[in-house]
Amino acid sequence: MKRFLLPLGGFLVLLAFLAVGLTLNPREVPSPLIGKPAPAFELPQLHDPQKIFAPKEMQGRVWMLNVWASWCVSCREEHPVLIDLARAKVVPLLGLNYKDQRNDALRWLAQFGDPYGFSVADIDGRVGIDYGVYGVPETYVIDKAGVIRYKQIGPVTPAILKEKIIPLVRELEK
Repeated sequence: MKRFLLPLGGFLVLLAFLAVGLTLNPREVPSPLIGKPAPAFELPQLHDPQKIFAPKEMQGRVWMLNVWASWCVSCREEHPVLIDLARAKVVPLLGLNYKDQRNDALRWLAQFGDPYGFSVADIDGRVGIDYGVYGVPETYVIDKAGVIRYKQIGPVTPAILKEKIIPLVRELEK
């Protein structure tokens, strides 16, 4: 009888881990960058490759960085939400065009609208790696000191915007 207790105990432990795992939200993967300075980079702007952008240019301002691509199906889903956010002028929204061809990205923005103050081109994906991008879309809220305060994995929805992002932005702007 005792020889069955060890396997049974192991099974119960595994069952407990599974039960806890099923209660977690897969969209809320904790980022090791939350509370840390946003990685520095210098990338060409999508519309004008002669202009280079670095996040240090946003020092003193709360802003959002949205990682997107023309080949991303979920980016199309969140795009109308970003268009509305840009119209409301709640927070500066910059785009990080991830592993995309410049012409494809420009055509996509022309077709669906451009919510970004501007986008930068991360053609080889190195900046995305520095930011810990799991996949597109992803969105970061960065504070006045250049520290990442929030990371949204997956599309920004109206509910996420209303319940999480806008209140956070307003708090950070104080």
